[in-house]
Amino acid sequence: MNPKVDDRVPVLIVGGSLVGLSASLFLGRLGVGHLLVEKHADTSHHPRGRGNNVRTMELFRVAGIEPAIREAASILAPNHGILQAPSLTGAEQEWLFREIDPGGRLARFSPSSWCLCSQNDLEPVLRRAARELGGDLRFSTELVSFEQDAEGVTSVLRSRESGEQRVVRSEFLIAADGPRSPVRERLGIGQSGKGELFHNVSITFRAKRLAEVVGDRHFIACYLTNPEADGALLPVDNQEEWVFHAPWHPEHGEPLEAFTDERCERHIRTAVGLPELDVEVTGRAPWHAAERVAERYGAGRVLLAGDSAHEMSPTGAFGSNTGIQDAHNLAWKISAVLCGWAGPGLLETYGQERRPVARVTGERASARSAEHSHPGYAVVPGAGRQAGVLAVALGYRYPVGAVVGADRDGPVVPEQFESAGEPGSRAPHQWLLRAGVRLSTLDLYEQAMVLLTGPEGGAWQAGARRAADRLAVPLDGFRIGDGAEDDLAPEPGADFAALHGIGPLGAVLVRPDGFVAWRSPGPPRDAEAEFAAALRTVLSL
Repeated sequence: MNPKVDDRVPVLIVGGSLVGLSASLFLGRLGVGHLLVEKHADTSHHPRGRGNNVRTMELFRVAGIEPAIREAASILAPNHGILQAPSLTGAEQEWLFREIDPGGRLARFSPSSWCLCSQNDLEPVLRRAARELGGDLRFSTELVSFEQDAEGVTSVLRSRESGEQRVVRSEFLIAADGPRSPVRERLGIGQSGKGELFHNVSITFRAKRLAEVVGDRHFIACYLTNPEADGALLPVDNQEEWVFHAPWHPEHGEPLEAFTDERCERHIRTAVGLPELDVEVTGRAPWHAAERVAERYGAGRVLLAGDSAHEMSPTGAFGSNTGIQDAHNLAWKISAVLCGWAGPGLLETYGQERRPVARVTGERASARSAEHSHPGYAVVPGAGRQAGVLAVALGYRYPVGAVVGADRDGPVVPEQFESAGEPGSRAPHQWLLRAGVRLSTLDLYEQAMVLLTGPEGGAWQAGARRAADRLAVPLDGFRIGDGAEDDLAPEPGADFAALHGIGPLGAVLVRPDGFVAWRSPGPPRDAEAEFAAALRTVLSL
């Protein structure tokens, strides 16, 4: 017998941390109704997951919350680089890297930049923005069970405060419920990868004199390598509040309870090299570094995102960024299917695209932990310094998925970043002017498919409009040039066609997530037919 349904919603999101809240934000921006449930009573209070890479910040820029995030992160704005030293007081000091973006090279490729914003500061910004967009976010609420059929998912939810249970019917369920994902386990989806890498206890503490010793070394993190007490020191406010990651060895039978206040205080004093430092422990939380990827990114109408789909070493903050980018990839595809301008097969491309990215990114994260000799990770570094971090952040590609003409044999993550406008890659950034207002090409991509041409691309624009109208696909078309009839003007010296890998008569189709779906380097033979064929393939029509 079917239970009585209390609520109906297009999408149910399980998990209200960074990835779940980002999914709520992105769905809200697209006008997709949804309900988010989170078993905890509030967002995270522990400062962790602080590195937001340039691609993630581009997504938040388009979603309209980049200024709010930078305001929330302003206290750590001066911090750059990772320091490694036996102690803070000795002469031996080595910067593993000093600047995130030395020389400001990144400005050529993006309208955004990296941002150091701890999870406890970022999540409230996401929650507030998601609610302003109409998101129904219910904390202290857990998923009890779910069953799916051909038309949707029936879930039982329980309030952890009142014990009341409600039955929710949704068309899709997004599981952003963490690395031990009960949803993934219920689906019987296995994982592959190296498994557990190392374990740390994250200790929050106050130490008034520590800022005097740190001085002008405003690091993101400092790896302290004293064999008597190694660990990673991270600033919270650059003054009194700090975090220390201490190695933990549960595999040797060491209990979490062994990390008493006295032990933690003694460990921190020894690590930083200040035996008399006044340390006040304010909290502790265990965490586990692992390298795992789900064998599938979903089953039927239930889809995995974030840590439920992949686990990564924390070095480089690749895990949280990959999860937020999962949510962005998934949101536009769910929206397109629900709105009827894409076929259900489009959702199959979610795992086809995102799983290989997670696998390769996870490998890069583990290698970076080894390179940096992350405390607790007893692995000898392999091939030396890891190059191409920007390639991981901006250069990842989708050789297979909702794209036409991608290089199926090319690397998912190249060794070095290139921005050439190839199908399956992030569309290039270029500054444009619209009615005197400066914007990036990346600002154009969110609500619809976008066709870009030069001033001589009128045939493509007209044919594409007819094809899109016939297929009921939302399409924004822009001609980029200096003429009075062009929609957008490039800044002086910029060559739109060359940047996107086409000729003056070519065209580029970009998806709502800012990835190139298709391009034609030259003029059409039959613009309507050629463009319709591309749309059908990309959108599984």
